[in-house]
Amino acid sequence: MLILIPIFVIGLCIGSFLNVVICRLPEKESIVKSRSNCPHCKENLKAQDLIPLLSFLILKGKCRQCKKKISWQYPLVEFATAALFVFLAWHYNLAGNLANPFFYRDLIFVVGLVVIFTTDLRFYLILDAVSLPLAVFAFIINFFLLSNSTNYLEIAINLIIAGIIGAGFFWIQYYFSKGKWVGGGDIRLGMAMGFILGWPNVLVALLMAYIGGAIISLILLATKVKKMKSQVPFGVFLTAATFIVLIWGNQILDWYLSLLL
Repeated sequence: MLILIPIFVIGLCIGSFLNVVICRLPEKESIVKSRSNCPHCKENLKAQDLIPLLSFLILKGKCRQCKKKISWQYPLVEFATAALFVFLAWHYNLAGNLANPFFYRDLIFVVGLVVIFTTDLRFYLILDAVSLPLAVFAFIINFFLLSNSTNYLEIAINLIIAGIIGAGFFWIQYYFSKGKWVGGGDIRLGMAMGFILGWPNVLVALLMAYIGGAIISLILLATKVKKMKSQVPFGVFLTAATFIVLIWGNQILDWYLSLLL
C-alpha cells in the first residue's frame, strides 16, 4: 500500500505541530504567533532543524546552538502520531476507499487523544482547550455518521447517555472526594469519551482504564518508582483505553458477554 508512505509523512508533520500544542498550551502561549525555539537557549530553530524525526536524529537529540539535550517527547510524539495514522489507514483499508469518513473522523480523535495523553503524562494536566472541542466534534460527527433517516433520536440519546455516564462517573468521585481523587479535567474527558465511543462502549473503556491503571500502579509501587501518595496521570490510561475501544470495542464487548453465557 503505497498510500501508507504519504500518510506516515503527514502524520510526522502533524505530530510535530502537536508537540508545539503540548508544550505551549499549558503555559498559555500562542501556538501560531511565535517561531519554534530551543527550550534551553530560546534560540529560534532554523528550517533544517524542524524536519520531523529526521532533525532529531541528525542532531543526535541536541540543540544545534547550545548543544543541550532535547526531550525525547518530540520524536516520540511525531513517530507515535505517524504510526497511528498509518494503522488507521490500514485498519480502514484506505487504499480501497479513500473517501471512508470514519478514517478521517478517527484521525481527529487520534490528534486529540495524543495531546491529552502527553500533556497529562508530562504536566499532569487534562486541558479543557483540547477535551471540550474534542467532545463537541465527537458528538456532532458521530451523530451524522451513525444516524440515518430513521434513527436520529436513537443515536442522539445514545451519545447523550454515554456522555453523561462518562462525565458522571468522574463527577461522583470528584464530588465525594472534594477533588482529591480526580480533577475537573477528568470529568470533561469522560464526557468526550462518551461522545467518541457511545453506549455501552464507554463503560468498556472506563473499566479497561481502571484495570490498566491499577496494574501499572502496582508495578510502579513494587519497583519503588512511585509511592502510595504519588500522583498518577490517569488521563494516560483513559486515552489509551479510548483508542483501543474505538477500534476493537465491539469485539471486546462480545468476548466479555460470551464469558457470561
